[in-house]
Amino acid sequence: MTSSQILVQVRGLKKYFPITRGILIQRQVGAIKAVDDVSFDIYRGESLGLVGESGCGKTTTGRTLIQLYRPTAGQVLYDGVDLTREKGQSMRNRRRKIQMIFQDPYASLNPRWTISRIIGEPLQVHKIISARKAQEERVQQLLELVGLDPCHTNRYPHEFSGGQRQRIGVARALASNPEFLVCDEPISALDVSIQAQVVNLLEDLQDKFGLTYLFIAHDLSMVRHICDRVAVMYLGVIVELSDRDEVYDHPQHPYTKALLSAVPIPDPRATRARQRVILEGDVPSPSDPPAGCRFHPRCPIVGEQCRVDIPEWREVAPGHWVACHKV
Repeated sequence: MTSSQILVQVRGLKKYFPITRGILIQRQVGAIKAVDDVSFDIYRGESLGLVGESGCGKTTTGRTLIQLYRPTAGQVLYDGVDLTREKGQSMRNRRRKIQMIFQDPYASLNPRWTISRIIGEPLQVHKIISARKAQEERVQQLLELVGLDPCHTNRYPHEFSGGQRQRIGVARALASNPEFLVCDEPISALDVSIQAQVVNLLEDLQDKFGLTYLFIAHDLSMVRHICDRVAVMYLGVIVELSDRDEVYDHPQHPYTKALLSAVPIPDPRATRARQRVILEGDVPSPSDPPAGCRFHPRCPIVGEQCRVDIPEWREVAPGHWVACHKV
């Protein structure tokens, strides 16, 4: 149940990766602006979807938000505390309430560890349960919670399917009793038949424990199903943010319209009737983004102002924010 209380506040978040040259002496010659001045709020108990094409900065935003990457600039306030200033044990205490479900279930689990050790590691790191027997019981409870056989604690990751591995990743994320989860495309590496099962599991867990999600994805139809609000990202910046139905039924930014026009519709007549928006050209390099609006080299309604001035982030309807000169 979404509340009116803000749990996460992101203000002017930037993450630049330096570009260096040289062998013995390296010098910085530029930077990849993966996330460039991003601001948004996430309310307690809600699911905020972050969508956009590959390379737009979605995953970097999620990792910087939970401080796996330290930001270049900006603030991330979690329950009123600025995470960018937290260090050491203080940051470790915060991490107990903030966890991440990674995209690739094949790469995110240590192949040399048993499932018991993988899921039990957060219990040891955060000193939640120290007794060996109690820890094993907790691991079995978590496996049962995500729909796996609790008797499989001594198995290794290679003995499970992709969907089962992702459930193990979810169990590991839940081990520390978190409040906020960053779900980094948790279903993109899974078969279509398994995706719905994992999404339904995440929804059930949210209802049961009151979790808050940042759901990163490129499957727009799945985002509409699971998320309360949707933020659209392009080349390191957010171009539109609103309630899910408002974004899907009344998109304002031309990039959002292009993304939605590519979503398959299971109705041949509706597919023929709708107008596809075909974007020309390639995505510019994040190391040298274009001046003005970053979308203007590919925008079908570009004007002179778009090439010069950065569009203002403004509210065009209650709760519907857009960064576009033409709206």
